[in-house]
Amino acid sequence: MGKKRTVVLLLMSLVLALGAAWTANNWLQMRAGGATAGSDRERPVVIAAVRIPYGQKIESRHLSLVTLPTAAIPSNTFSEVAAVEGKVAREEILEGDILREERMVQHLHGSTLAAMIAENKRAMTVRVNDVIGVAGFLLPGNHVDIVSAKSKGRGEAETETVLNRIRVLAVDQTAGSEKDGRPVVVRAVTLEVTPAEGETLVKATEEGRIQLALRNPLDNREPEEPEQKEEPEPAVVVHRPRRPTTGFVTVIRGVDEKTTRVKH
Repeated sequence: MGKKRTVVLLLMSLVLALGAAWTANNWLQMRAGGATAGSDRERPVVIAAVRIPYGQKIESRHLSLVTLPTAAIPSNTFSEVAAVEGKVAREEILEGDILREERMVQHLHGSTLAAMIAENKRAMTVRVNDVIGVAGFLLPGNHVDIVSAKSKGRGEAETETVLNRIRVLAVDQTAGSEKDGRPVVVRAVTLEVTPAEGETLVKATEEGRIQLALRNPLDNREPEEPEQKEEPEPAVVVHRPRRPTTGFVTVIRGVDEKTTRVKH
């Protein structure tokens, strides 16, 4: 009786041990599978650790690496800080923003301003004063229209908007866009233009004076052309041939009187 009981206990212990081993193995497999799935749903991404102003050359101290859900990460981002170092911000980047390729340009050599010029465009500088420079409110990254004024003599002038939506690259020798919101009177403004726009700008400055008109950054519309008033057609003058008129002339000689019919 005692031996039979011992055998039963041993068999039960063996069954329980096998069950525990099977349960532990399944648990470990589930943990491993969950970790793998979790790593697939998240990945590292580079963000701005501080505010990066327009035109700033990006260094490692400006950056931070965080792990975010893959579904929340936009395209064209970076997963390594080294991939971003040395680039130049082409627009202001706020602290915590995800860095994307579209918001930066590669800086190979030379000044940072040269790296910010778009493809097939050029940088041209024009001399300004407190009036032409919009009272000092121009900042890099703004867009302006250029109005040309030509003298016609006798105190008259002709004005025309020769260029629309031209981007300001720098004011004086500053490519940064932060002036604490205060106006700063400058002597020169560097604009981004195409070669054809550059020729138009030089021609306008040589023929007369130019004025910069600051645009709202949200206004992408082209200015409406002034309505052309139709001039009335000149009246048509019809020339009719003159008809001869018939009259009578009376000639009196002494007591004789003679009436003659004449045409004229």
